Amino acid sequence: MADDLTKMMTEQLRDAYSAEKQALRAMPKMMKKASAQALKDAIQKHIDQTEGQIERLDRALEAVGGKPGRKVCEGMRGIIEEGQSELEDHDKGPMLDALIVAGMQRVEHYEIAAYGTMAALAKACGEQEVARLMIETLNEEKQTDQLLTDLAEREINPAMVQELRGEAEQEEAPKPANDRRATGTGRRRPAA
Repeated sequence: MADDLTKMMTEQLRDAYSAEKQALRAMPKMMKKASAQALKDAIQKHIDQTEGQIERLDRALEAVGGKPGRKVCEGMRGIIEEGQSELEDHDKGPMLDALIVAGMQRVEHYEIAAYGTMAALAKACGEQEVARLMIETLNEEKQTDQLLTDLAEREINPAMVQELRGEAEQEEAPKPANDRRATGTGRRRPAA
């Protein structure tokens, strides 16, 4: 039974390792497409955190006698592919920034679920050091999620709404009166 628990924990850790590596590769692309400086700063901060999280996963794997291996986290792969697809459909600006935040929060929520599960599993197995490492990362992921929420509510979403309202007002604006073709006020031909 102990071997099965260790094997399960090792697989969960390897999955998280793969997820973090995939997220780490995706974040610079998001940062490059972001417009808001506060969003770029948040992404850079999370890149730095993610590097530390990968180091913690290495230590946790070592504690249970495992190695990262070649496992690919399919869940994270799907989340990242979906997010990148959305990014390609929009030009740089507030709408794209809002999509970046949404994509990053999907990643954060996936990671929060994974680290919460691994922390509970490690506690159940008596792996207190692994549990401590996972809780430390879990707390960082929750903080990043809250940072993104605050940023979206304070800056990103209002900018997006303002941009969309401006576009809608431009579309609804009446045609200029001097455009006789558009208003039907052009001269008529004399009746024959």
